[in-house]
Amino acid sequence: MSMKSIFKWNFGPKRTVYLDVIQGILIGAGLAFITIFIFPKAFVTNVNGWTTMYGCGEPGNGILLRGVCAITFSGPINVPQEAMYWTTKVDGTGQKLSGEYDYILHFPAGELPPNNAFWSLTMGDAKNHFVANPLNRYSVSDRSGLVPNADGSVDIYIQNAAPAGHESNWLPAPAGNFILWVRVYLPGQTILSGGYQVPPVVKAK
Repeated sequence: MSMKSIFKWNFGPKRTVYLDVIQGILIGAGLAFITIFIFPKAFVTNVNGWTTMYGCGEPGNGILLRGVCAITFSGPINVPQEAMYWTTKVDGTGQKLSGEYDYILHFPAGELPPNNAFWSLTMGDAKNHFVANPLNRYSVSDRSGLVPNADGSVDIYIQNAAPAGHESNWLPAPAGNFILWVRVYLPGQTILSGGYQVPPVVKAK
């Protein structure tokens, strides 16, 4: 045994399973903190109260970006060309969505989510569970028979009680807080380029 080896053996820091476990926990905690609190600010886009991410599911993504995607959008992760998602817990002013109020999601004429398949707006309660309602309706989409306004725009009524005269465009909400999801499958180029914005959810007057 060389003198160098003897010196390391006698005087160098001794590794143990316990110290390795502690080191692993600390490193893991640091990466988790970065993934939850720091990385999302760099990759998450928030417009009109709606949160989305571009690039989820793309080959070559690093472990931290994949972690941010998994935390931000629970469930399957697709490449953007297959599907894009937006979610919100707040209205356009940043106030929490609640069945205590009535809301409208207004799409100007020609500005429904562009796609080559379909889009949907889904309702979930505060725990992201479907909301029981008399219509057994948990989402509305371009296949729901939404009735446009005279100018071609489309209003979706998001509220707890049925909106008189607008039941075809009603997305039933719970009495308490809730979450909304917009999903677009085979999104159009305007979405993929980042040019499309989901309108804000606005309290009905």
